[in-house]
Amino acid sequence: MTFKYIFQFIDFLERGLVILSFSLMVIFSFLNVILRALYTKFDFRPASVLLNNIEWSDPFSRMMLLWITFIGASLLTNKNRHIKIDMFGQFMSPFFISIREIIISIACMIICFFMFKASIGFISMEIAHGAGIILGLKSWIWSLIIPAGFLLLLLRFGINLVENIINIRKINKL
Repeated sequence: MTFKYIFQFIDFLERGLVILSFSLMVIFSFLNVILRALYTKFDFRPASVLLNNIEWSDPFSRMMLLWITFIGASLLTNKNRHIKIDMFGQFMSPFFISIREIIISIACMIICFFMFKASIGFISMEIAHGAGIILGLKSWIWSLIIPAGFLLLLLRFGINLVENIINIRKINKL
C-alpha cells in the first residue's frame, strides 16, 4: 500500500466526517429552533420536555462546528486551496511560484507546530479542571480535534512542501 492510497483514504474519511458533522449540526440546530418556537409562541408543553431531553444539542453543535472547521481546513490545504492572498502569482514563473509555496508551507508548518503545542496545553487544562460532559463524554475528548486538526494541517503543509520541492527539481531539469 502506497502513501497515495493512504492519503486518499484519509481524504475519504475527512469528507465523510465533514458531511456527517454538518448534517448533525444542522439537524439539531433546526430541531432546537423549532422546539423553542413551539414552546414560546404556542405554549406547546411537549416541546419543553423534548428541549430538556436534548439540552446537550447546543454544545454538541458547537463541537461539530469546531470539527468541521479543522477537517475542512485540512481538506482545503490538501488541495492547496487554503486562504491566501495571491497578488503576483499570475506574473511569476513556475519556479518562483514553487519557491513561494515552499516558504509559505514552512511558515505554516511552524505556526501549526506551535498551535499544536498550545492546544496540547489547552487539553491538559481541560482534563485538570474537568469541564462539562456532552453525550456522556467529557468535553476534553470532544476538544481533541484541536490538536489533531493542527497536526493534520502540519502534515498537509509538509506534503505541500515536498510536492513543491519535487516541482522545483522537475523545472530545473527542463
